[in-house]
Amino acid sequence: MHARPLLQSPTLSVINYRCTMGPGDASFLEQHTHHSLSYVRSGSFSYDTRGRSHELVAGSVMVGHAGDEYTCSHDHHACGDECLSFQLSLSLAGDMGVSKDALRIACVPPTPELMVYGELAQAAGRGDNDIGVDEAAMLFVSRFIETTSGKTPTVTPATARDRRRAVESALWMDANADQTVDLETTAKAAGVSPFHFLRLFSNVLGVTPHQYLVRARLRHAARLLADDARSITSIAFDVGFGDLSNFVRTFHRAAGVSPRRFRDAARGDRKIFQDRLKAAAVG
Repeated sequence: MHARPLLQSPTLSVINYRCTMGPGDASFLEQHTHHSLSYVRSGSFSYDTRGRSHELVAGSVMVGHAGDEYTCSHDHHACGDECLSFQLSLSLAGDMGVSKDALRIACVPPTPELMVYGELAQAAGRGDNDIGVDEAAMLFVSRFIETTSGKTPTVTPATARDRRRAVESALWMDANADQTVDLETTAKAAGVSPFHFLRLFSNVLGVTPHQYLVRARLRHAARLLADDARSITSIAFDVGFGDLSNFVRTFHRAAGVSPRRFRDAARGDRKIFQDRLKAAAVG
């Protein structure tokens, strides 16, 4: 079993598991240490728990209740499986409203409502969008709750206190965008749980906290690319991106041109923007 953590915190972990077991490998007894939802991205396996056996394929979700024992086997598939596992602390599961009954259903069959959010979370882990891995995980869990309960959540109007918290948090994030900023730390500073903070921030400002953070970093980068002589690599790290390739990819997605070409355009190369305008006119 190969495990690659995408996110680890006291309340929420997101781990990509790749299992290479086959029909000839013996299964063994394991125990869920956390409440978990594991989205099967590829392959298949059998999941035995609470006296029942379940067959999971790509798109299924293995549901784990903390403390439950289980075994997994691969009698029908020789290539193992790959899962994206969302592991929740008891406090976070309770805060999000994950019911004990839902956690004991053992598995959810391939369901479009969960499959799309599972792939969204995987894309977030690769840096293919500006949603945080923790935010994508909570969106997946929320969708699981909706799917298993059949209830659509109601949007509660933001209070004056919520609006103040959201605005103050955004101002703080903008001023500290070059630092390591995560959902849990920001929520703690606002005096609310991470899930409640994600909801109130998105409700008030129309973007998630991580989306706002990434866009703040892009705004600072664009300013420096236009006015500063330092290297693109230095700018990427100075505004808070921890990886140059992620910065280039994210900036290109936002601007439609690479950071280098954006800098050239800001310094007078009009052809770059003229080409962009022509392309827009043709489209």
